[in-house]
Amino acid sequence: MDGVKKTVLITGASSDIGSNIAIEFAKHGYNVVMNYFTNKEAIDNLEKNIHNYGGKNLVIKADISLEEDVKKMISTTIMEFGKIDVVINNAGIAIDNDIYDKSKEEFLRVLEVNLVGTFLVSKEASIYMDKGTIINISSTDGIDTYNALSMDYCASKAGIISLTKTLAMRFPNLKVYSVAPNWVKTKSVLEMDSYYLEHELKRIGQKDLIEPIEVAKKVFELCDKQNLISGSIIRIDDKGE
Repeated sequence: MDGVKKTVLITGASSDIGSNIAIEFAKHGYNVVMNYFTNKEAIDNLEKNIHNYGGKNLVIKADISLEEDVKKMISTTIMEFGKIDVVINNAGIAIDNDIYDKSKEEFLRVLEVNLVGTFLVSKEASIYMDKGTIINISSTDGIDTYNALSMDYCASKAGIISLTKTLAMRFPNLKVYSVAPNWVKTKSVLEMDSYYLEHELKRIGQKDLIEPIEVAKKVFELCDKQNLISGSIIRIDDKGE
C-alpha cells in the first residue's frame, strides 16, 4: 500500500471473527485499532500475532454500548493516527433463552451492544471520515434463519441491516455495507450442544460451518474493491460466497 498507511478500527476484535479481520487488515499493511471489552487474554494474544506485519497497532478497552466509552475510543484513535479509513462494527453478544425466561434487561442488553453500539461507533467515527468504509457485521438471522430462542439477537441483526441502509443514505461520501454470514465456526458455536447445532444447520440448509477467515477475507475485499453500491447487504453462505 503506497503512501500513508490506512487505519482500520475493529470492534469486538478479541472474538474469532474480529481477530481474523484484524489479522487480514494487518497483513495488508493497515494500522489496526482493536477494541475489546472483557477478553484481555485473547486481545493480548492477537496483538502479539499481528505485531510483525508492519503497521502500528492500538488496543482499546471500551463498552461500545456506552456513548462516553465510544467517544473516548474514537478520540484516542484520532490522537494516535490522525484519521480513520475503515470501521468494522463486529462486536456483538447473544443471550439465548425462551421468551418467558428472557427479561427486559437481557433483551435490551443485546440490542444495546449489537445495534446501538453499531450506531454509536458509526456516528462518532464518521466525524473523522471524509471518505472510507463502514462495514457492519450482521447475520442471516436478521434475514431468514431466525430462531425463537434468540429473538433479541435476531432483532438486533435485522436492525443492523436497516441501519446500514440508512447510514449509506446519510453518509454519501462513505461506503457502508453489511455482511451477513450463516453459522460461523467460532469457539462459542463449537461449544454448543452438538445435536442442537446439527438440527439448526439442517433446518436452514447449511452444510458446513463457515471459517472465520472467509468472513475476514470478504470484509477486506469490500474495503479494497468498493465496487458495490453503498448500503448493500452481502450474504455469506456455507461456502464463503
